Amino acid sequence: MDSTQPRTCREAICQALMRLAETDRDIVVVTSDSRGSAAMGPFAEAFPAQLVEVGIAEQNLIGVAAGLAAAGKKAYVASYAAFVSMRSIEQIKVDLAYSETNVKVIGVSGGVSYGPLGMSHHALQDIAVTRAIPNLRVFLPGDAEESRALVETLVQTDFPAYVRVGRNTVPSVYPAGRPFVVGESVQLRPGSDVTLVTTGEMSSVGVACSDLLRQQGIDCRVLHMPSLKPLDEAAALTAARETGCLVSLEEHSVHGGLGAAIAEVLVQNHPVPLRILGLP
Repeated sequence: MDSTQPRTCREAICQALMRLAETDRDIVVVTSDSRGSAAMGPFAEAFPAQLVEVGIAEQNLIGVAAGLAAAGKKAYVASYAAFVSMRSIEQIKVDLAYSETNVKVIGVSGGVSYGPLGMSHHALQDIAVTRAIPNLRVFLPGDAEESRALVETLVQTDFPAYVRVGRNTVPSVYPAGRPFVVGESVQLRPGSDVTLVTTGEMSSVGVACSDLLRQQGIDCRVLHMPSLKPLDEAAALTAARETGCLVSLEEHSVHGGLGAAIAEVLVQNHPVPLRILGLP
């Protein structure tokens, strides 16, 4: 990867928002003592009048963002995934989703990014919770390039959304220059024996697994699902019909995440064996 390009999803999101904010003064970033972890420091320095810091007050964070959006701003919340998805879930449900308010919630350091800090800092239920809320879209980009493309797409929309990214550098998997399409999956590897369905930053792991399996004579398709809601149901069903079995892989609880979303589609339309890999 070019050393001048962002190497983490959170850095890519910040850089994309900075480019857009140069010509769109309605873009506002709201943080909760999280600009460092969210890599929003450069945005704060370049556009101090377009960043609001509320401190460690995640429920207020969503309320302030909702108010800004109601006043015509394009509000982007950048906070810790573990906290914003749990402490603020009532505000996300009512102030954003129920009210259909144009706020994009970016949960950083998702999954077990904060490993040694323990379960209080792990975001392993956020997808299950947000996916269950009507009117709320849910996205997990796979790398820095896709994070950039996602932001450039979301800025043109007016729906509320939850975006989850990790903390560390991840290998590139998303085709360079490809626009992000809401509800569309990306096939990262072809295959006819089994389909490995992945999401977020586990997609690079899925590609590595496919390459290893290929050495053993197993033709493994990798289907990256960056859009968890809406889900690319057609791609999941096509994979079920063409490969006959699926394995899902995610940095989330085995309950309510990607695997559950895929299972809901398969069991109602084309039941095939499915193995859900995640955290117990």
